[in-house]
Amino acid sequence: MAAHEHRLSLLHDHSEKHFTASHIVRDIIIGVSDGLTVPFALTAGLSGANVTSSIVLTAGIAEVAAGAISMGLGGYLAAKSEADHYSRELKREQDEIIAEPETEAAEVAEILAEYGIQEHEYEPVVNALTKNPQAWLDFMMKFELGLEKPDPRRALYSAMTIAIGYILGGLVPLSPYMFIQNITQALMFSVLVTLIALLIFGFVKGYFTGNKPIRSALETALIGAIASAAAFGLAKAFHP
Repeated sequence: MAAHEHRLSLLHDHSEKHFTASHIVRDIIIGVSDGLTVPFALTAGLSGANVTSSIVLTAGIAEVAAGAISMGLGGYLAAKSEADHYSRELKREQDEIIAEPETEAAEVAEILAEYGIQEHEYEPVVNALTKNPQAWLDFMMKFELGLEKPDPRRALYSAMTIAIGYILGGLVPLSPYMFIQNITQALMFSVLVTLIALLIFGFVKGYFTGNKPIRSALETALIGAIASAAAFGLAKAFHP
């Protein structure tokens, strides 16, 4: 009893600093990354076609609006599909526990054995789980199927996060065209501010995803630069 209380005390005192907002970070990365890159390529392509700054700005705003809606809806549907999949698997697992409890108990034992736990050690655990249907179900969902219970508001949050990220990212390459009438100057400033934004975004993305921040920054900026250069080159080719 004393040893158990001691372990609980240690657990209370020990605070692990794990990052738990992976879904939010993923949605921000998706939204901002596409928001920076796609409108950047669009503005570069239109600038290469020798149109006016007002046309670039109008087309860019329309693209950002359409892209935010499309990306947000895609995020909503993806998160909704994950939630629906979890619900179907939960119902299936519930039915299996009721219909074939011995088989499911054997699966618990097999899972624990895969972690190197001996039979005499996992037997009490199996017995305890079979007496607690909800804990048993949670165990099977997590360790047999590898599924975590999704937040019921996840789909809406995902859609909003991706859409807002896309808008914020898309405004960066468009901003110079709001203030500069000369198309060449506007393009130069757009390239400058967008590449800086891509470097900063790539660095932050690398930091939060566990990759090398500097390498992530350079890769992100390079992808954006290639996309915009390709769009500009194609526009020049068709509108010399």
